[in-house]
Amino acid sequence: MEGPVESIYNLIPRAIENPEQPPRYHSKFKPVVKNELKQNRSPNKTMGPAKVAVPTPGEFLKKRSKEPKLPEKSTFEYSDEVVRRPPVPRHDEKPLLGIRTNKNFINTNAVENIMSVTKKPLPKYVDTRNGDNSLLDPSGLVPKYTKKNDYGEVPDYLKKRNAEVRRAQEEYNAYIQERMKQGAMKQLTGMEREEIIGGLKKNWEELHHQYQGLSVVTDTAPKKNRKERMEAEMKQLERDIELIEKHRVIYIANN
Repeated sequence: MEGPVESIYNLIPRAIENPEQPPRYHSKFKPVVKNELKQNRSPNKTMGPAKVAVPTPGEFLKKRSKEPKLPEKSTFEYSDEVVRRPPVPRHDEKPLLGIRTNKNFINTNAVENIMSVTKKPLPKYVDTRNGDNSLLDPSGLVPKYTKKNDYGEVPDYLKKRNAEVRRAQEEYNAYIQERMKQGAMKQLTGMEREEIIGGLKKNWEELHHQYQGLSVVTDTAPKKNRKERMEAEMKQLERDIELIEKHRVIYIANN
């Protein structure tokens, strides 16, 4: 830590020198401002009027002395030029107000508004920068498919597809007829079809009964294999039943 250097000369008292201050600033517009303040000031501007008339003791403020005086009351009379309405009926009178009804207009209006369908805004188009719009439907900008020359006609690709399907069905029918003539296949009758479906359903029920008797815990490989085999057989029977029920006409090949 550094401090003042010790010296014997520091013990001698020294005279304190006051620095000379610069001259104080004075604006050159000060006389002009003083002159303007003296010219614009009136003697009664801030402190009120110099002399006020003092009221006499007998002119003290009395009650209702400041209220405006109204003219004397007079009866009102209508002029002949004014057309007067009929007077309001008295409380003991029962004027006829037209047809009376017990309809509750508030509830009726509420129900009608609840059950009403919201109106959709009509599509419009804007054709000016000021926002002028017109209806889009009669403008001709929306294509009208009902006005086309070929409206209502079957498209060419559908005609071609229907012809291909018809030709394939005819070829299949011809093939079946030819095979049946050769004795290579025959058509199942309705009774035979029902017997096959009934036999498949009976087999599924027996297999399902055996499946319900299996052990819940399949902790060994034989139990697991037997359960998976029975599930696969049940699914196969379900697919066979669905296939036969789906087709009314079934052909089988003769060995």
